[in-house]
Amino acid sequence: MQEREVVLTKREVEARLVPSGTEIMIPSDTFVTITQSLGGSFTVAVNGNLARIEGHDADALGKQPLESSFETPADGTVNENQVWEALRNCYDPEIPVNVVDLGLIYDCNIENDSADGNHIHILMTLTAAGCGMGPVITDDVKRKVEHVPNVDKVTVELTFDPPWSSEMLTDEAKLELGML
Repeated sequence: MQEREVVLTKREVEARLVPSGTEIMIPSDTFVTITQSLGGSFTVAVNGNLARIEGHDADALGKQPLESSFETPADGTVNENQVWEALRNCYDPEIPVNVVDLGLIYDCNIENDSADGNHIHILMTLTAAGCGMGPVITDDVKRKVEHVPNVDKVTVELTFDPPWSSEMLTDEAKLELGML
């Protein structure tokens, strides 16, 4: 994880308060502290609150958006490794661990040449059922998987059965969070 960095916003930028998910606008020329910049999105401290700024608004922080660079399979199918790589670029805005290592992805099914073309169905959960950032995280998963070559449709289904627990963390996540 990077050191915290204080920046001055270059323009007005939309953000979502963490953990409620409430939309806010951060005015131009506002000092914010970048507390996390993983997977192309940014968590910033602003006026005593944490807020998430999406990667496509990176320029408002004087940053460059994250570019995906997947090679397109010639056979027209979806490469499963690329889907998992895209998922590993999705982060909880409060926890510096990706959704795969957090154990939030219960299933990822790839149907090549289905009625909907190449369809990816993801079954996932959240660390807490009432998480206000749930729609933000699921939208991030959907958007990043849609950028994998040859993907025609992505469905993200949210479940809380079984409920998430810290036992679902990978060893890498436990190490990152100081739990090993």
